[in-house]
Amino acid sequence: MGAVAAVCLAATMALVGCSDSEAQDDASTIIRTTTNIAGAGVVGNNRDTVGLCPALAPLDPTGIEGDTRPVGHAEGISAIPADPQRIVVLDAAGLDASCAVGIWERVVGAATIDPDFRGDGDQPLYLGTGLASVPSVGPVGAPAIDAIAALDPDLILGADSLGSNTYDDLTAIAPTVFTATGQGWKDTFLQSAAALGRGQAGFEALASFTADAERVGREIDATQTQASVVRFDADSIEVDGPNSFAGQVLTEVGVARPQSQRDADFSVEANDLSPVEGDIVYVRFAGPDGETYGREVMDSDAWHDLGSVTDGRVFAVNDTVWSGSGVVAARAILADLSASLNAYVS
Repeated sequence: MGAVAAVCLAATMALVGCSDSEAQDDASTIIRTTTNIAGAGVVGNNRDTVGLCPALAPLDPTGIEGDTRPVGHAEGISAIPADPQRIVVLDAAGLDASCAVGIWERVVGAATIDPDFRGDGDQPLYLGTGLASVPSVGPVGAPAIDAIAALDPDLILGADSLGSNTYDDLTAIAPTVFTATGQGWKDTFLQSAAALGRGQAGFEALASFTADAERVGREIDATQTQASVVRFDADSIEVDGPNSFAGQVLTEVGVARPQSQRDADFSVEANDLSPVEGDIVYVRFAGPDGETYGREVMDSDAWHDLGSVTDGRVFAVNDTVWSGSGVVAARAILADLSASLNAYVS
């Protein structure tokens, strides 16, 4: 487990609720953070991971008699078990969906999303302690075909980014569904839920999230704060635009973005960090190397010249959650925003 994960899991932290529209720092109303990384307050370190996934959702009615059902997907139409029992999942969206519709106990293997923010097993802890113990079948993007075959799945769920050759290899093992990427996280989530036989539950989960995102946005006065979202890789600094997963969730909540971040994702140089500026800055680290580089940049004069740093308005968030895809990850971001958008770091 990386250093950031250890801090996030072990520490306790309280964050606050002073509206950003009140420009003052009133000590009587602001509870300041007690845990930080390179001066950034850590958010989400007390995230509940026990009993996170709901009970198994009802199976979708197919209107077709038999043991299989046709499912259209990025590679065509496949005959899928009507109610799959042994599922292998090869992407973040599918794994998130398996939790959201309650079928996670039937997941017998999954591609490893991020080894640096995980629980006691191979999978990320934010999806709950049950899924955290699901064995890995290799990394996302390069699954181990032999390891998948050894699990004897009756459904394999992945994404079209794996390519047609990998799809052919997988269909030789079990019925396989590849979701179409590039259409927004909600569409991908619904495709995954339908492949798992719980499309209706997926629609209901999204409707509930949409209502909660609107409510949270009102509660935290989201439109009054321009939030910057930054990711440190091993040797680069990436800024999320509105089309990233985190960017889409922030937009739905109503959080404003700095002018420089209202288009596409982009990179910045460590000696010119002005495009990173915002009323609040969320940072995350791509593994241990990203954390090392992030700490280096966050100790620089250029970083400390940012007004958000001077004001104590920089927060470190879980990279797997904010880089994820699906309702469970989106709800985790909602919780992070509720705890931090109007908070300050001690």
